[in-house]
Amino acid sequence: MAVFGIELTVILEKILACFTSIIIGMCVYNFIKKFIISTINNSKTKSKYKKKKLQTLQSMFINFTKYIVYIFVALYILSVFGVNVNGIITGLGVSAALIGLAFQDTAKDIIAGISIITDDEYEIGDTVKIDDFMGEVVFIGLRSTKIKNFDGSTMIIANHSINKVINYNIHDSLAILDFSVAYESNLEEVEKVLNKLAKKLTKNLDYLKGEVQILGIDDLDESAVVYRMTAPVESMKQYEIQRIMRKEVLKVLKNASIKIPYNQIEVHNAK
Repeated sequence: MAVFGIELTVILEKILACFTSIIIGMCVYNFIKKFIISTINNSKTKSKYKKKKLQTLQSMFINFTKYIVYIFVALYILSVFGVNVNGIITGLGVSAALIGLAFQDTAKDIIAGISIITDDEYEIGDTVKIDDFMGEVVFIGLRSTKIKNFDGSTMIIANHSINKVINYNIHDSLAILDFSVAYESNLEEVEKVLNKLAKKLTKNLDYLKGEVQILGIDDLDESAVVYRMTAPVESMKQYEIQRIMRKEVLKVLKNASIKIPYNQIEVHNAK
């Protein structure tokens, strides 16, 4: 009975040591996480690009810290149960031991995750398209990337599976608006009205990176003359600006009594 009691005590001590190491690991992780977040948030940079870069690095550092803490806690627990951890580290080396504790694909994910950051492929907040899925990057970790679509759905993809990425935030965007006027319209008057509108929009529109321009007649449709208006804007702001431009074009054309063609059906009653 005494032997059984001693063995039970030893087992309980080991279990207590394991729980203690887990709690300490969580405390260390939370402390480092808060320190990283505090350091990033206290950064005085005003550049939008640099802020996004810092957010991405923050996510990566926190994720990396989590895995390091997991590994050290796991090594300690193994040592508590008599596994020769020193032999593992000495025989394989620290880096080999870390990779050996992970699956092969996990190692590939980590390498790919580091490459994503160092090569500036995309960052948190960027709008990207991977395969047929388009959305905003909301998380970049050592193993995976999370992309949130505009309808709220989120795709989680392993970093090593990402081969081709379309990034819509690397360069500025171009808002393009095509609209039609009737063939019988006075084209000189149309262009006068449009050029006046372009100057007004250049002064009043947000997110512009240049001047609103009327490029002129872009196409001769079956029943209309098609004009094109463009505006260089901040990345991914083209859709918002196009909606505003469309409304303003409609207003000025109506006010100037310039006919906007639309599909009509004529019905003739036989007598």
